[in-house]
Amino acid sequence: MMAKKDYYETLGVSKTASADEIKSAFRKLAKKYHPDVNKEPGAAEKFKEIGEAYSVLSDETKRKQYDQFGSAAFDGSAGGGFGGFQGGFGGGFSGFDFGDIDLSDIFENLMGGGSRRSSRTSRPTKGDDALVKMTLTFDEAAFGCEKSFKINVNEACSSCGGAGGTGSHTCSKCGGRGRVLSQQRSLFGVIQTETVCPVCHGEGKTYDKECSSCKGKGIVKHEKTITLRVPRGVEDGDQMRMAGKGSAGTNGGPNGDVYIEFSVKEHELFKRDGKDIYLVCPITITDAVLGATIEVPSIRGKIKVDIPAGTGNNEKIKIKGAGIDDEKHGKLGDMYIITNVIIPNKLDREQKALFKELADTALDNNDAFKKMRKFL
Repeated sequence: MMAKKDYYETLGVSKTASADEIKSAFRKLAKKYHPDVNKEPGAAEKFKEIGEAYSVLSDETKRKQYDQFGSAAFDGSAGGGFGGFQGGFGGGFSGFDFGDIDLSDIFENLMGGGSRRSSRTSRPTKGDDALVKMTLTFDEAAFGCEKSFKINVNEACSSCGGAGGTGSHTCSKCGGRGRVLSQQRSLFGVIQTETVCPVCHGEGKTYDKECSSCKGKGIVKHEKTITLRVPRGVEDGDQMRMAGKGSAGTNGGPNGDVYIEFSVKEHELFKRDGKDIYLVCPITITDAVLGATIEVPSIRGKIKVDIPAGTGNNEKIKIKGAGIDDEKHGKLGDMYIITNVIIPNKLDREQKALFKELADTALDNNDAFKKMRKFL
């Protein structure tokens, strides 16, 4: 399991920090650890870490995903996640894996200069992920099942085939970047700010005829039904990832993923601990003293259990392989019988006499009682 990364801690800001505070923190750290400036061992790795943190926290959508799912949502090695950090960082820093946001653009922005080499809007972008919370019964989780659910996702517009319109042109206002820059001089030099292009609204393209169905975005909101096969042995709080079932990507990017988080209801009789099952089983005092073979319920039906002679209260009796079948790890859990010796509260005269006789002989042979009697 990957260690969790605290992007707020990396930048030295609070979780309630504003966009300006995050930008300021990154600017200071970037100046300090930039590999062209800082030649100390570990500086490049530190610069990579702060770049990764900033690329998430500076993006409103990604920041919301991080706040909800944590850093695992952006870890490309975790079997998909929420887009991952892939691709190099040019301009003298190739070899450092800073992700699908061009950090050289960010660095140039913060340092107040340079030409903009590439367009964010032209890059393939992964679609949005979704989280679905699903409740399972005890048996559905133990034995697996099929569940269907509905979810709203963004899909390519069927009217325009995802193009957004006909006769597309690179936006003349932003040059296809989807964002425009403005400059302001101050005592500290030229300050540049970047905002969404007012002409193309961040799309980077304009059309001779905009699609009326999707308003030029190329995607529309759609409700679809997804069927999921739940594996045997799912536990409360487990998550599953359905790759490519989320919203459609843009500019040829892959679809997002759907994450399922399971909530498992308790059973009225059995208790579960991982793969193991526990059953509190009442037994008579005679069965506890003399031993017996009794029939008890299990998750797969009735089974016979041997109660050894002299069994006490709250003792465990293990039944190997009678627990949960963990499909993911290919292991069978066990079942444990917890004895609950029932003491009769109503006895007739004959039963009382019999218990009195048994008590006298039982205590005579009990070492603990003999030891205590010395002090009486």
